Amino acid sequence: MAISSRLPAPCYLLMATLMLLIIQAQSITRHYDFNVQTANVTRLCASKSIVTVNGEYPGPTLVAREGDRVLVRVTNHVAHNMTLHWHGIRQLRSGWADGPAYVTQCPIQTGQSYVYNFTVTGQRGTLWWHAHISWLRATVYGAIVILPKLGVPYPFVAPHKEIPVLFGEWWRADTEALVSQALRTGGAPNISDAFTINGLPGPLYNCCAKDTFKLKVEPGKIYLLRLINAALNDELFFSVANHTLTIVEVDAVYVKPFTVKTLIISPGQTTNVLLTAKPFYPKANFYMSAAPYSVIRPGTFDNTTVAGILEYHNPHSASESSFDKDLPLFKPTLPRFNDTGLVTNFTSKLRSLATPQYPATVPQSVDKRFFFTVGLGTRPCPVNATCQGPTNTTQLAAAINNISLVLPSTALLQSHFTGKSRGVYGSNFPVMPLSQFNYTGVSPNNTNVATGTKLLVLPFNATVELVMQDTSILGIESHPLHLHGFNFFVVGQRFGNYDPVNDPMRFNLVDPVERNTVNVPAGGWVAIRFLADNPGKQSCAHNLGTTNGMASA
Repeated sequence: MAISSRLPAPCYLLMATLMLLIIQAQSITRHYDFNVQTANVTRLCASKSIVTVNGEYPGPTLVAREGDRVLVRVTNHVAHNMTLHWHGIRQLRSGWADGPAYVTQCPIQTGQSYVYNFTVTGQRGTLWWHAHISWLRATVYGAIVILPKLGVPYPFVAPHKEIPVLFGEWWRADTEALVSQALRTGGAPNISDAFTINGLPGPLYNCCAKDTFKLKVEPGKIYLLRLINAALNDELFFSVANHTLTIVEVDAVYVKPFTVKTLIISPGQTTNVLLTAKPFYPKANFYMSAAPYSVIRPGTFDNTTVAGILEYHNPHSASESSFDKDLPLFKPTLPRFNDTGLVTNFTSKLRSLATPQYPATVPQSVDKRFFFTVGLGTRPCPVNATCQGPTNTTQLAAAINNISLVLPSTALLQSHFTGKSRGVYGSNFPVMPLSQFNYTGVSPNNTNVATGTKLLVLPFNATVELVMQDTSILGIESHPLHLHGFNFFVVGQRFGNYDPVNDPMRFNLVDPVERNTVNVPAGGWVAIRFLADNPGKQSCAHNLGTTNGMASA
């Protein structure tokens, strides 16, 4: 007698219901209370009051599993308005929870609270959260750790321990006063005084030997370092002396593993790496160092180095916590600050896993194409004011397609939702520069930019190709660009001017890296593709740098 492989309908429905219950049981609602408050912190021989979450610097780590719902009640106890952005979270059907001030919400005022409510859908890995108003993210930031669903392993060897490593910047001065001065005068903001690892500058800065991040490891064990560049301005090289790093994930997306001595990470990006400890106690300590990569010209940058210390558990020592300062201390050989070759070689190795379980769903055809120039420009100095731009009659401004964003007084998403967008924003952002020129050649004489609050409207499920081109106006500079609400595939990037005829033939449409933040190379371009599958989401492509004005579309 033949046995049918098809279950009766009642049994099938019962099994489907049980599976759904099992999946729901794996997903939980996680509650967090974030109190925005000031705290006194001492760094570089001086103390100052900074804005923090729960008095912690960096702030608390938010932990969830793929599929979890997350509720974060944020209460503002400081004199500044506040919003928090969950950098890289897709925010499917939860655009109100994304966090950019005056884009998806009005700020949380002093004494008020707001509950961010979102579900982590189809994501696992390392992301981060930060303030998204003014320069408050200089100290208001923390890690987001998204674990795979229960029972789902990593697509790489399971680590012995996982450690968030957050790079930041530190200013002796009040950062809100610095940005206010820069906006008032139109000059470039002051560079930072130090970099930090998990809030600590480390022994290479004066007075900071005790303010050093130390990581103790056991011989032969594998450690997952969850690297996050929370710096406002600088791309950073990172290396661990006498050790290699295996890249396994960027921006909460798995990649084909590859091993390096030094990696590069831009502001807003995350990178997960495996560090394998030496098989035997090495009787030595090792610097974990980060230093900036910059080809900006003209201009200045914080050309200092931050270091933490990798130390080994001594099997012959009774104390777990003691640090043996008498052991040899090895330093890594970091690249020169302008080593573009290393940066290009590293980024070219980033490839999506492109497996059946973790496919690379690269759009093979394109519905909408956009070409954005990204760079600097000038605005006239206000009447009866003295400015510090390229001349004393101009101010610096960041711009995309020669438009520098003016933030509205009403949140864009609110004005759209209520049908009251007239006078708040226009839907006429240019799809390409209105005036074409040799983008990476001699700068045009007229460097003035327009200002406005202009948006692009995308049809739901449209496939989009966006090419972002750096310009030489007031000097070439790399620009980290972050797209809210979407991941995208980096299908191509080169130096020089984008060639719309020949360059697309070199695009990688098989296994390009997928991420949420990409660096537009100085004097070059980058091409990305994505599916506009987040209905109602006010996506915000913006420069994570800190030049006056925000370049946004």
